[in-house]
Amino acid sequence: MDGLSDSPNARLSYPYATAPAPGVPLPIAPGVHWLRLPLPVTLGAINVWLLADGAGTTLIDTGLYDEATVDLWRALLEGALRDTPLTRIIATHLHPDHVGMAGWLSRHSGCRLWMTRLEYLHCRLQAGDSNRPAPDETLGFYQRAGWDAQALERFGTRFGGFGRMLSPLPESYRRIRDGERLDIGGYAWEVVVGAGHSPEHACLYDAQRKLLISGDQVLPRISSNVSVLPTEPDADPMSEWLDSLSALRRSVPDDVLVLPAHNKPFYGLHTRIEQLQADTYSALERLRQGLDQPRRVVDLFALLFRAKIRSDDSSRFTLATGEALACLNHLLRRGEISVSLDGHGVAWYRRV
Repeated sequence: MDGLSDSPNARLSYPYATAPAPGVPLPIAPGVHWLRLPLPVTLGAINVWLLADGAGTTLIDTGLYDEATVDLWRALLEGALRDTPLTRIIATHLHPDHVGMAGWLSRHSGCRLWMTRLEYLHCRLQAGDSNRPAPDETLGFYQRAGWDAQALERFGTRFGGFGRMLSPLPESYRRIRDGERLDIGGYAWEVVVGAGHSPEHACLYDAQRKLLISGDQVLPRISSNVSVLPTEPDADPMSEWLDSLSALRRSVPDDVLVLPAHNKPFYGLHTRIEQLQADTYSALERLRQGLDQPRRVVDLFALLFRAKIRSDDSSRFTLATGEALACLNHLLRRGEISVSLDGHGVAWYRRV
């Protein structure tokens, strides 16, 4: 599910009218190929990037681990990449559509996985939820948000699904850090780390060719989900998200071609960052105005999201809860709202 913004920005420009067919690399800059892989969700596809690296290829992000994606990668390894095999895999962050195939590809190609430390460790942690029941603390987290018994039961049947979209990660990895410059095919790619959507998301910036691989940190038509998770219920990822966008605007110029994880490459980085921030501030203001009376988390979805969020759509319901809590925790940290628990342990929020 996308976050607080889902409208196209007419001020962005898209140099490629059509996207490549799934599994067919498209050259878009010297030594850079755009590859789309299918996703069985509303986003439809993820963009991954093939970078020429001497006699081989560096891969940025991998796609989801499922039968269709495995078949596409088998064909690529035996076809388009046969003479330029993978030399390393760089994952921008921990979500399965970005790192799901990393373990499979690493084992089939013999190359290493490169990630930031928090992304690698969090991914291993979340994958460990497979094949165990939902913890009481997790169910209590969603009960406090106002979930009813049916919604909690649906969540319990889906719990641990993260690991099922992920080929087991390699047992070791090569850590990348903010500000580090990676030599890929004779070009210097600077690691630009952000947070909010995930704990230590890595973008890659090539100043010489004016390219930015933005992952999910900046997308042209939707905003990335920024959520509070049951493992850290008092977190304020919205502050991290807004600060990271500002830092990215300061460190990367506006004239780059942005290579996002979803939708098409575009020009207009600073414009898009400004819109993402403005949409977030607008959502926060709607919350302030809507909390003139005590409300639960589940009562606030209509204020934040254009689409109707139904409790029987467990995935969207979970993401909407996490994002609403990210907004609420941000306002709590600023002292603008208060929260109290009723006799059933449900949290009620109100403007101060």
